[in-house]
Amino acid sequence: QLQVVESGGGLVQPGGSLRLSCAASGFTFDGYDIAWFRQGPGKEREGVSWISRYGDTKYYADNVKGRFTISRDYAKSTAHLQMNNLKPDDAAVYYCAARTSWGTWSFPSLYDYWGQGTQVTVSS
Repeated sequence: QLQVVESGGGLVQPGGSLRLSCAASGFTFDGYDIAWFRQGPGKEREGVSWISRYGDTKYYADNVKGRFTISRDYAKSTAHLQMNNLKPDDAAVYYCAARTSWGTWSFPSLYDYWGQGTQVTVSS
């Protein structure tokens, strides 16, 4: 069964950190690019970060650069998003997605598999 499962969300104070994980199963992990998206209340889903299937290229949205770090562990078929210095605007449901296609990394329509999402709340 093809599956992508996120974990690691929760409640954190402004300035705090969280590490999200994305566990993939049922497909060849190293054949897929991995991205993190997020969707806040009343907002469109936006691309947060992307890592290539080879792990050699990474992209970040401007509003998370310098605070978030994406990585992947091929042995465990898992990707991570380390989020530091979190701000209230970072609060959203975070989704992990996988794709084989090429194109602009932040277009949700280009992704084949999606997780169910994990909630991140940033509040004092």
